[in-house]
Amino acid sequence: MAILQNTAISIEELRKQRKSKLKELIEAKHNVSGLNKLALWITEHVGSMGFFIIIFIWTAIWLSWNMLAPKDARFDPYPAFVLWLFISNMIQLFLMPLIMVGQNLQSAHADARAEADFEINKQAELEIETILQHLEYQNKIILEILDKINDKK
Repeated sequence: MAILQNTAISIEELRKQRKSKLKELIEAKHNVSGLNKLALWITEHVGSMGFFIIIFIWTAIWLSWNMLAPKDARFDPYPAFVLWLFISNMIQLFLMPLIMVGQNLQSAHADARAEADFEINKQAELEIETILQHLEYQNKIILEILDKINDKK
């Protein structure tokens, strides 16, 4: 009976450990500064089809206007489009470091999640081993009880 009680205690300890691993991962996700949250938000939204469509439409309108509008209404002369190139390059220069920061944060979170998954898998392996030992002990007891019943017959 002492083995059974030790197994029950260790199962309870295993449950506490599992909850702490999940809690650590959740806390790590929420402990991000405001600037880092902004970088993550920009990374997620700039890397979307919506942003691509906005940039594509802006470019198409800009280039079309400056090629097809009356000469007096054109503000960025064809074929150089100097202003368009300058604005496009400025957007790229500002977004590139923000995207890199966001990707670094996403990578760090992915690493933490992978580490937590590994720890949880190790924990699950330990739990399974504990349960198997418990079942083996139960099988031993059941076989002993069956032997005693068969001996009495």
